[in-house]
Amino acid sequence: MPHAVTMPSTGLQALILCGPGSSFPTFTSNPDENPKALLPIANRPMVWYPIDFCYRMGVTNSLYAQILISGPVHSSDIAERPKSIEIQKRKCITLICPPSASAAITTALKTNPFLTTLPLPRPDILAPADLDQNTGTADILRLPEVRELVTGDFIVLPCDLVCELGGEKLVQSWMVKSASLTDLLETPRLSNGHRSLHSGGLGVWYDTKTTTPVKGENTDFVATAPLPSSPVTRSKGSLFESLSEVVYSMPTDSLNDLTEEKKGLPLRHGLLRAHPRIRMLTTHRDAHIYIFPRWILDFIKENERLESIGEDVIGWWAKAGWQSGLADKLKMQSVCSYGRVEDDSESPLDGSVSPVEASPVGQSAFENPLSETGATTTAGQIQSHGDVSSSRKPSKFDVPPIVAYVHSSKDNGPVIRRVDTAQLLLAISLQLAKLPSIEETGPEGASPFAHARKIAYPEGVKPRTTITKQDSLIAENVTVEEKTSIKECVIGANSQINEGAKLSQCLLMEGVTVGKGSKLTRCILGKRCVIGPGSVLTDCEVQENLLVEPRTEDKDNKLMSSEGLEATEAEMDEVLNETGMEAEEAVMG
Repeated sequence: MPHAVTMPSTGLQALILCGPGSSFPTFTSNPDENPKALLPIANRPMVWYPIDFCYRMGVTNSLYAQILISGPVHSSDIAERPKSIEIQKRKCITLICPPSASAAITTALKTNPFLTTLPLPRPDILAPADLDQNTGTADILRLPEVRELVTGDFIVLPCDLVCELGGEKLVQSWMVKSASLTDLLETPRLSNGHRSLHSGGLGVWYDTKTTTPVKGENTDFVATAPLPSSPVTRSKGSLFESLSEVVYSMPTDSLNDLTEEKKGLPLRHGLLRAHPRIRMLTTHRDAHIYIFPRWILDFIKENERLESIGEDVIGWWAKAGWQSGLADKLKMQSVCSYGRVEDDSESPLDGSVSPVEASPVGQSAFENPLSETGATTTAGQIQSHGDVSSSRKPSKFDVPPIVAYVHSSKDNGPVIRRVDTAQLLLAISLQLAKLPSIEETGPEGASPFAHARKIAYPEGVKPRTTITKQDSLIAENVTVEEKTSIKECVIGANSQINEGAKLSQCLLMEGVTVGKGSKLTRCILGKRCVIGPGSVLTDCEVQENLLVEPRTEDKDNKLMSSEGLEATEAEMDEVLNETGMEAEEAVMG
C-alpha cells in the first residue's frame, strides 16, 4: 500500500520506543539479536506498523536545502556573492532502542523488504548509552540524548502498535481540544478559549472486548469527564464525540489490589466536586499513543520517581487537574513556563519546593490517588464533610488537560491494538490476514495493512492442496506440497510445507519447515524451525532454529532448546532426510 507522504507536515516529532520483548520469551530469548521490534505481525516486522502510522499522519523525515551565502554582509548584490547548498535532514521519526539492539534494527532497516521500501529518508535510530532492557518508559524521556533530540511537541508510540485509524485525526483532535495557541505560536497571553494557557496532551484507549478478544489481555482503568461543549459543528469523520478529559488512570491489576484492600472503590471529594459526571472504564486498554507538549520532558525530569508514562506520568498529571495543591508539588507551573516569556499574572510561585515534596512517591497523601486521609469515601457512600485540602487558596495556574480518545469496538471499525504477547501476535496476525488484498480491492479501497496478494508466490503451490485464501496469507518463496491443508494461517517467506501437512490457525515465521503428515493447530513457529514428520502440536510455541523430533505430540507448551543447543541447518537437513521414509508411512497409515 503506498504511503501518504504528501500529507502536510504536522510539525511534530515521533519517538518509537523499541522495548526488550520480555513478554515473548520463546522468540526473544536473545533480545539483542532478535529484538521484539522485528517480530513479524502478518509477515511484516512489528516496527513497520508504527512507522507506517507516522507516514500516514504526516510525520516523516525530510531533506531540505540550506543555501549558504558567503562574502561581506554589507554586500549590496546578493546574486553575485558565492553560494553553496547544504542538504540537511529534519529528524522527525526516531526509533529508540538499547545500544545492544541497535545493530539488529539497523540491519533490518537496510535489508528487510518491507522496511527498505519505506520512503526516503528513513527513520533514524537513537541508542542512548544508559538505556537498557529494564529502563522505564518515563526514564527514557529523561535521558539526555532524548531531551536533546526533542525540540518541540512530540508523539510517543510503542513498537508493538497496530493502528489502522488515521493519525491525522488524532492530531486534529489534540490541536482543537488540548493544544494552546499560546504555546503553538510562542506568544504570551494568546489563548484559543481553553482554560489553560499551556498545551495539554492526548492519549488513546481502546476496548479489548472486540470481535477478536484475547484471553488474559491486560487492561487499564481510566476515568474520564466530559470536555466543555463547543458551538462549532463537528465535521464528518472527526473524533470529537469520542473525546473526554482524563481524570484518573491506572492499570486494572492495581485497581483490583486497591479495591480489595479498601473493600470498595475509594473516591475523593475533590474529584467529585471538580467533575460531577465521571465515566469509569474497566475493559479498555491504554494504546500508549501519546501526543505531548515539549514541557512534559521537564515535568518528568523534575519528578524523578516517575518511571512509567502510562501509570505514573498520565496518572499524576490527570490527578493534578483536580486535587488541590498537587500541581504545585509536581512543579507543573514552573515546568510549563520553562523557556517562555510570561507576564506577571502567571509568574512562578514564590519559594521553592524540596525534591522530596516535589516527588509524588513517598508522600502519605499520595499513596492512594483516589483517597486522602480524613476525606476518604467509597462509591455509594459519599460523606458530606469537606476535603481537608479545600481550605487552601486556589492557585491561579490551570493544569493543562490530558484528553482521551476512547476508541469504540465496532465490528467494521479501524483496528487499534497493542501486540505485546504471543496470544495477541497470533490473534492480530490472523485478523489482518482476513483483509482483502490490493489485488482484490484496488489501491484506493484497500486497508493500509493490505498485502499486494494473498498468495505472493502462486507457482510454489502444488495441485491438490486446500488453502482458504479469504483468511490466509502466504509470503514470497513459500512451497506447498500436494495433499496439504492450510486454513486461516499466516506463513512467512521461504517456508516449506511438506506433503500431507495440515495447518489451522497458525503463524509461521520465515524459513519454517513443516514435515510430512504433521498436524498443527493454533501454533506459533519461530524462524527457521523444523517440525519433524508426523508431529501433532496444539497451542504450542516453537523457538527459532529448533528441531522438533518426528512424531512429537504436544499441547499448550513452549518448545525451547537449552542455550547453545539449537540445531544447525546441516543437522536439520540430515534429520529431514533420515525421517523421510517414516513420514511417508505416517501419511499412508
